[in-house]
Amino acid sequence: MHPTHAPELRLRVARLATAGAVALALLTTQHASALGPTGGVLTTRGAVTSWPVAAPGTPVEPALPRKVAVVTRIVVAGADIDLPVISGDRAIPGQGPHMYPPCDVALYHTSFRQPGQGGTTYLYAHAREGMFLRLLSAAERDDGASLLGERVDVYTSDDRLHVFTITRVKRHATGFALVDDAPKGAEQLILQTSEGPPGTVPKLQILAIPDRVEDATHAAAHPTARPRACYGE
Repeated sequence: MHPTHAPELRLRVARLATAGAVALALLTTQHASALGPTGGVLTTRGAVTSWPVAAPGTPVEPALPRKVAVVTRIVVAGADIDLPVISGDRAIPGQGPHMYPPCDVALYHTSFRQPGQGGTTYLYAHAREGMFLRLLSAAERDDGASLLGERVDVYTSDDRLHVFTITRVKRHATGFALVDDAPKGAEQLILQTSEGPPGTVPKLQILAIPDRVEDATHAAAHPTARPRACYGE
């Protein structure tokens, strides 16, 4: 190659690279527009990877981060409650998910939010000694007046302590009105337990609102959970 041609060649290569980058950006934008508001990703090989797009008019809740801090422990000192918390979808030996909940733990309902994300965090456990029985007992006296103002500590896997205050006790609940009635995006905590033997539909629901968030030690936020199958006991 003649030395005088080198600068011209470099300029041509730079122009081609710029044109290619512009074309790639336009193609990406066109694909994203065609895929709708969820967008898409154009890979280096030209393939489009997209996320499911809801049908028009379908309400879609904002997506959560992939790594979400989840509830690991609940403490209601006034009711002598201190329980590890696990996912309501977690299976334990001899018992699959979505069946009779295990004992010796509380569970978080996976259809709802986690603390700090905006929305409702929903925890439930059996009305048994060492679990949520004392909440039920208190609710049966003067409709749970003694529980109002009680502090609830909820620990999460990112070593944080979310402090809530009980503001409402709802007996004989048969639905999720406490969730539906909350302002959209308002953070709240609901505790649920049974009011009768297995098969009894009405539940006790206790509503608490957030007070503050503090740092927690790793040990405090990560108790050892030992869920135990207890149906029929």
